[in-house]
Order: sequence, then structure tokens, then C-alpha cells
Amino acid sequence: MDRDSTVRRIRAQQYQNQQQIQLDFRDEAAALNGLRKRKLKPEVSGLLGESSAVLLLLGFVILLWVLVLLSLQQLIISSPGHFNALRARKHLEQITSVGPRTVGSPENEIKTVNYLLDQIEQIRTESRTGPHSITVDVQRPTGSFSIDFLGGFTSYYDRVTNIAVKLEPKTTAQHFMLANCHFDSVANSPGASDDAVSCSVMLEVLHSLANLSTPLTHGVIFLFNGAEENILQASHGFITQHAWAQQVRAFINLEAAGVGGKEVVFQTGPENPWLVQAYVRAAVHPFASVVGQEVFQSGVIPSDTDFRIYRDFGNIPGIDLAFIENGFIYHTKYDTPERIHTDSIQRAGDNILSVLTHLLMSEQLADSSAYRHGNMVFFDLLGVTVVAYPARVGTIINLLAAVATVIYLGKKYMISSNAGGRYLRDLACAVCVCVLSWFVTLLTVLIVALLVTLAGRSMFWYTHFYAAVCLYGSAATGKILLIHTLAKNLYYGGVSGVDLSERFFDVSLLLWCSALLFLTQRGLCSAYVPMMMVVFPLASKLLLTKHFRARGASLQYSVLYLMGLAVPYVHIMFLIWVVFEIFTPILGRSGTEIPPDVVLASLITLATVTLSSYFMHFIYLSRSTKRILAGLGSVFTLMFVLVCCGLFFPYSADPSSPRPKRVFVQHSTRVFHAPDGSVERSDSGLWINSLDYSGMQHITPLIPQINDSIRSRCSEQLPYCGFPWFLPVKFLVKKNWYLPAPPVSPQAPLEFQLLSRQENEWGSVRMSFQAKGPSHMSLYVRPEAGASLIGWSFGDGTPRFDLSGEYFIFYSHGLDAPAWSFWFEIQRSSDASPDEDLISMAVSSHYFSGPDRRSEPLEALLKRFPAWAFPSSWVSTYHMYRY
Repeated sequence: MDRDSTVRRIRAQQYQNQQQIQLDFRDEAAALNGLRKRKLKPEVSGLLGESSAVLLLLGFVILLWVLVLLSLQQLIISSPGHFNALRARKHLEQITSVGPRTVGSPENEIKTVNYLLDQIEQIRTESRTGPHSITVDVQRPTGSFSIDFLGGFTSYYDRVTNIAVKLEPKTTAQHFMLANCHFDSVANSPGASDDAVSCSVMLEVLHSLANLSTPLTHGVIFLFNGAEENILQASHGFITQHAWAQQVRAFINLEAAGVGGKEVVFQTGPENPWLVQAYVRAAVHPFASVVGQEVFQSGVIPSDTDFRIYRDFGNIPGIDLAFIENGFIYHTKYDTPERIHTDSIQRAGDNILSVLTHLLMSEQLADSSAYRHGNMVFFDLLGVTVVAYPARVGTIINLLAAVATVIYLGKKYMISSNAGGRYLRDLACAVCVCVLSWFVTLLTVLIVALLVTLAGRSMFWYTHFYAAVCLYGSAATGKILLIHTLAKNLYYGGVSGVDLSERFFDVSLLLWCSALLFLTQRGLCSAYVPMMMVVFPLASKLLLTKHFRARGASLQYSVLYLMGLAVPYVHIMFLIWVVFEIFTPILGRSGTEIPPDVVLASLITLATVTLSSYFMHFIYLSRSTKRILAGLGSVFTLMFVLVCCGLFFPYSADPSSPRPKRVFVQHSTRVFHAPDGSVERSDSGLWINSLDYSGMQHITPLIPQINDSIRSRCSEQLPYCGFPWFLPVKFLVKKNWYLPAPPVSPQAPLEFQLLSRQENEWGSVRMSFQAKGPSHMSLYVRPEAGASLIGWSFGDGTPRFDLSGEYFIFYSHGLDAPAWSFWFEIQRSSDASPDEDLISMAVSSHYFSGPDRRSEPLEALLKRFPAWAFPSSWVSTYHMYRY
């Protein structure tokens, strides 16, 4: 019994122990389960809802965009009242009332010149008793020069007009500022913004300075130049030939690439940071960007101003200002005074008057070379104020930002859980995902742009810009979002969203820091942009680290995070506005060879990638992206269908906001001469060039005669394809239409002759020529095989060819100019036959003014063009010779 009871007691004890172990196990399991739940709770609650993420980011972007647009529309907040915009507007209306003012025309050389001289004389009479004296000189220079424009370009001018006005204290001055504008215009345009408004502003600035009661320390020369549209001729004549040019220490150039709005400082220097500092201190309504300067000087924008002439030929530092808004009507018939708001004139006048006054009283102008040290970083914040500091200080700031980034990322690397290279490996993988998303996104959007182009719907966005944002922007945003969503769900399936959001914030920081170091190493002042995109997000992240660890991606955290991004993002969005404001109109006049949708789609993708950099953080903090992707896909599909159906017509004749199609139409007669001078053949026709990619596809339904049956190909064996090009742009405009028409018969026909031919003992041949014709002529020279052009009478004597390997010389003259004489020296190769041709030469005449600029066939065709087209037209001739 005792043994049995003992056994039972042992078994009971064992059973109790087992029950206790099971209870303990259950308690531990429950505790572990609770711990897991507690650990997972911040992860689940730390993710944003899909709707919250969309509303937050969309609201942030829209708010900043509205802020940018409002700042641009606010032209002036308050004015000192020293500049009279109403009086300047009267000048503008009078100057433009004579119509287009091409060089050599009575409108430019007589009417406008007389009006300017009358107004200057009135100012001199009014201020005669004051402390300043005014001297006026009408210069009519002759000269030539070559510049790297569109590959290579040589210009010759004869008796073009400059009106130079010297304002100085009566005690005389030794040092002068130069203020420059041009009063000529392109053919068929009133040229209100380009550049009559600037000359009107300068007249009123002259009036204000002349009537100051306190004498200026230095003098100022107001140059009203009459030949800028002929590729910067009059400014070259002044700075290289005028006696006053030697006293000029710095200049301000007033230009336009648009109509109205704010005038922006888009280039300064070279070097001379004191000029930027003067603008920052004195400008009443500052508006400037060093990014624009570096983009413009890179040659991406196919344009140039008198700034280049003063910089390259006068070695003078300066400030270049220009109106950039609404470039759609720049150089068209719509560039009229009523489209320029009086507030635009007021702000331009306030700025120029205040900056000039500051410089004319400064010590720097007397010894500007002593202050020439490096470049300046400058940019404005929504037009409220301008931030400016020396480039060397910018380099220090940039390097400090880079060091801060390295320290921030290095601390993460040093955390024990990430030791052994795990953090670097994860970061490298995330960088690859990010770069891959950019590449795939760009490829996808470019494919869409090519499909739109192949469908014949190119430039649908020209009048409906936001349609392009919806189409290409939704494709870019959707593709970036899709790739990161796939990475999150497939590649990073076991990693928490919080960890991923931190990782991709680090990726954005690293990539912006890399851009910062690259631009800094290249010496570009634009490095301040990635610097801002490093400093502000990093500071925001550091300040919110504790908040994020405690509460995850709460709504409060998200709002505070975005607030930290507000300053760099609003500036990025302003720069995006500038890019599209400048480049969208340019794509309407960039020629027939560049698919504009590819360019615009690339710019929209770049903008999307830039804005998305720190927004990737939210992709991994969001619980889902399904509805966002579905919404973006729906927007893209709808827009693609609507675009392909032709709902968006590119052009508009809306009087309030025209978007004209630009076309050149010349009624031309071509004559081709044999080596002995006899006429081999001739023809006449209406030569038509489309300045945009769409060609004549929208014109043909309205004018059936202009179709592909009259498409004219480039005759490569003829100088400049055998056509009377006005500018060397044949490589941009290769699609031409030539509609047969009766010959032209100008009252002042072109006269061209070979004066002499002299063979030198070393085997070269010098040929001298003479041409007499209208105010605008073009000369095209093409050496034949076995010959080369080694000298000429233009510029510095060294021939300069263009991108096509030919030589283009542009000629213009003012009134009463003599015949144009010039010579070429051609070297024959040793194995060339004496009987072979040395060169092919063609000379074209362009009748931009007077009765010769029109013909009945030309007028009849112009009347058939639709209202939404702007055909700039004139009569021309083309004579080709072989020697």
C-alpha cells in the first residue's frame, strides 16, 4: 500500500508540474504575442492612409504653385514715384505707331530717329538750368564681325544708326555707365516689347536723372541703337568705334524675349560681383536668377543680346534684363503696346532708375577693375527679396552642406545593427531602384511623346499647356509610383514601411548631395539649388526625428515634414515655371527637325522627378497606392484618347491670348548663272517655311495648293540649298514648300559683279566683288572640292563657317549707303585642275520695307492664311554664281 500511495503521489506531482509548465508556456506565449502586438502597433498606426497621403501631397504642390503664380502676377507692391510710367507709355505708343521698324526703312531711320531726337531735345531744354549737361551724337558706323551664333555667323553693316546721349555733371565726368536699348524691330512686327518699351523707359529715366537737383558723381550714356535685330550690329558699331566707348565702365542692357510681365536679370558679369550687389541693394522690385544666366550662356536658348557684344568686344561688365512672359507673341504682329501693362513699365522704370542712380553715385564705378573678383550666386525669393553672395562663399556653404550629409549618413552606418556594410548595401540597392525608376519613367514618357507625334498630334499643348501636364505628368508620376510600389511589395516585402521611408529619404539626400558636389566642382553658381534641397530637408528631418520615432507618420509629422520642404520646393517650382515660360514658346519657333513633344515631355519628366525626390518618403509610408495608380492611369488614358482624337488644336487666334503658328513666306525669283556669267536657268515661286514641327499639316486643308506635291528638297550642290535664307538656320528648317508664281520685279533690283580676279604666286586666288541692293542681303559661299577659303575682307580676316560647313555673311545698311565691296582669297590644292570651279557663291536680297516688299501673288496668298497663323512675308531674290 505504502509503495502504491507513493507512486500515486509521484504521478500526481508530475501531473501538477506538467499543468504548471503548460500554464507558464501559455503565459509566455501570451506575453510574447502581446509584445509582438505592441511592437507592430506603431508600424500599423504609423502608416498614412492612401487618401490622406494624396490630399496632403496634392494640397502641398497646389498651394506652392498658387503662391508662385500670385507672386508673378504681383508686378509692383509700392513705387517710390520718381518714375512716370504714363509718360513712358506715351513714348511707347508714339514709337510703335509708325509700324515695323526694320533697318534701312524710313520708319526706322527717319521717323523713329526724329521722334527720339525731339524728345531728347525737350529734356535737354527742360533741364538746362540744372546741375547736368546733355550731349547728343548721332552715329552711323560701318563695320563687320564674326560670332559663334548658330555655328558661325559673320555680319557686315553699313551706316546703321545709333543715337548716343551723354548725361554728366557740368563739372564733367571721367567714368560712365551705359544704358542700352534698341528701337528697330523685326519685319512685320510693331516691336512694342522688343524693344520699344525699353527705349520708352530709357527716355523717362533720362528725364528723371537730368532733372535731379543733386549732381551725379559719374556720367551715363543712353544708347538708343537702331540695328539690334540684324544680329547685334549697332551695338558693335558703338563699342568698337565711338569715342565715348572708352569711358564706359559698366552697362545695363534692356531686352525682351516675351511681352510684359516682370523683367528678370538673367545674366551679369563677366565676374564683377559688385554689379549684382548694386542691383540687390538698389532694385525696388528685384527679380533675378543665376540659373537663368548659366542656362542662357550655355547656348541652350537659341538667342543672343547686345550683352554679348559689350562683353566680348568691349570687355565691359554689365547686367542683362529682359521681359520673358508670353513669348508666344514675341516677334509677331501681336506685340502691341496695349499688351504691356502699365505696371510692367512702372516696375522696369523703378528698377532701372534706382539701380542707375546707385551706380552713378558709387565708388566702384570709378575703379571697377579693383572689384573684379569671381562670380556671384544670386536668386530672388518670390520677387520679395534677392539673396546674393560671392561664389567662393557659396562653395564653402555647399561643402558644409555636403559634410553635414556625410555625417548624417555616417552616423547611421555606425549604428551596431547596421554594421558590416549592411546599411551601405541597402542604401546602394535603394539608389538603384530610384535611378531605375527615373530611367524607365523617361523611356515611357518619351514613347508616349513619339506616339503622339506619329499620330500627327504634335504641339497639342501649345494653346492647352495643362493638357500636356495631365498627359505626360500623369504618365511620369504613375510610372515612378508603380516602380516604387512594386519594389515595396515584391522586393522589400519583409521590411517595414517606416524603415523604407527612412531609407529612401536618405537616397534623396544622397542624390541631391551628389548633384551639389558635381555642380560645385564644375564651378557653377546654380549649385545653390541642390544646396537648398540638402539643407532644408536635412534640418527638417533632424528636428522631427524624435517625433517620428514616437508617433510614426502621423498627420502632424507629415505636415511638419512638408513645411520643412516649403522653401526649397517653392523655389524649385518657380524655376520650373521659368523653364516652361521660356521653352514652351521657343518650341513653336525651333524649326521642323526637333520633335517638340519629345522636348516638352522630357522637361515635364525632369520636373516630376525633381519634385518627387523627397515625396518618395510618403510612398513607403502609405498603406496602399492602388487607388492613386488607378486614378493616374485613368487620367492618362483619357488624355491620350482625347489628344489622339484631335480635341486640342495647337493654335489660337483668341485676341486676349493668341497662340499663332509662325510661317515665313517669301515671293522669290532665283537665277542660276554659268561660270561665264550667262543664265543657265531661273524660276520664281512663293517659298514657304514653317517655323515649327507641324509643317503645313494644318494649313493644307485651308490652302490645298500648299501640300507635299510642292515640297522642295535641299539641293546640296547649291550654296544654302539654293534658297534665299535670311538667317543661317537651314539645318533647323529643312522642310520647305515652293509654290510656282510669276517673277518678282523690284524697283531697286540687285546689282552684283566681279570686279577683279588676281592669281598670287603661291597659288591662291583673290576675287573682289561689288553688290548693290536693298537694305538686307545675304551672301552664301561654298568652296568646291580642291579649294579652301583662306581669307576675306570681313571681321578679323579669318573666314568662319557655320554648322553645315558653308559660309554665311549677313549684310544690312541704313540710308544713303554706297555699294558693298568685298573680297575673298581662295587656295587651290596642288592636284586641282586650273579649269575646275573654285567656289560657288550666291547672293540674296530681302525687301523688308517700301513698295518692293509686296507683290500681288504674295498678297493673294496671305489673305488665305487662317487667323491663327502669322505669316511673316517679304519679297526676295537669289542669284547663284560659279567661279
